Amino acid sequence: MSRFIFLGTGTSNGVPVIGCECEVCCSSDPRDKRLRCSGYYLTHDGTKILIDIGPDFRQQALQHRITHIDGILITHSHYDHIGGLDEVRQINFLMKKAIDVYGTEDALKDIRNRFGYIFHPTQIGGGIPQIELHQIGSSPFLINHTPITPLPIFHGMLPIVGYRIENLAYITDASSVPSSTIEMIHGIDTLVINALRYKPHATHFNLEQALDFITHVKPSRAYLIHMTDAFLHERASRELPEKVFFAYDGLTLTWE
Repeated sequence: MSRFIFLGTGTSNGVPVIGCECEVCCSSDPRDKRLRCSGYYLTHDGTKILIDIGPDFRQQALQHRITHIDGILITHSHYDHIGGLDEVRQINFLMKKAIDVYGTEDALKDIRNRFGYIFHPTQIGGGIPQIELHQIGSSPFLINHTPITPLPIFHGMLPIVGYRIENLAYITDASSVPSSTIEMIHGIDTLVINALRYKPHATHFNLEQALDFITHVKPSRAYLIHMTDAFLHERASRELPEKVFFAYDGLTLTWE
């Protein structure tokens, strides 16, 4: 059996937003609490794959007892998707090995620049993450025996990637998706796609655009992520088409 856990479903601000007193940020429904976006995929053969590692990773790892990671897939290098890299130090200690990190040339270049102390240590005795960077292109690759397919998309003008793992496609921060990518995931079992808010946005799908994308892909089921405090989970869920759902932190999907 394979599993996917939504570790975080919020935007770069998270929900609640600091200083905001809207009904969503003040909601007592735990489904309205959204940490920064990340997912944890556990395959049927025991391979454990993290998709993005934002600044809330320590909290997410403690909550879901994450002690092993076979590979980290980076969609792009914005801070809310890589800010937790320093937290893998304890995972390194438990695993007694470095962790493989996969991303595009641009994403890995940004990681080297922003986390320079990892690659150019300045002193002895300080703990630093042990990671090995692997540049990806358009071709599928393996983590253990699990095939991973990069999915080219655009975040505004920035080319980034989503990923297909088995029969799940995970896409976040998309504002447009090439037709070639749609062909790669058409009819997939499970689609995860960003839906920032109701209003249009220059670099993210809003809800209407996400639903239109789902119509084109025709998955068996779809889950919306990377949401602001625009959506009160219980009320907004009633607006969705059949087999489309707002994801929430801690939601776990399973496949036989």
